Amino acid sequence: QVQLAESGGGLVQPGGSLRLSCAASGISFRSNGMAWYRQAPGKEREFVAEFISIGMFGSTNYADSVKGRFTVSRDIAKNTMYLQMNSLNPEDTAIYLCCTSVYWGQGTQVTVSP
Repeated sequence: QVQLAESGGGLVQPGGSLRLSCAASGISFRSNGMAWYRQAPGKEREFVAEFISIGMFGSTNYADSVKGRFTVSRDIAKNTMYLQMNSLNPEDTAIYLCCTSVYWGQGTQVTVSP
């Protein structure tokens, strides 16, 4: 059974930072691409960042809105993906979800507010 579990969300002031984690079980991040999405209230789910597995290495892609502020990474040994979020602003407030293959986690809430 595949499970993805996000953690690390919370309340942060504008300009602050958070690091989200997505721990996977039942599927390996080594051979599967993985991504972060987010969904704000009343808005559609949108792509945030992805890590594409290419052999032992990989490449990353980011939405324009987070480029230069967010960094996606992975720890293969822990089968965990991370999203380092810096310079957060209120527009980043959303539920952040990780996904791989056809599987989605439940999400973790990120709220950016003074």
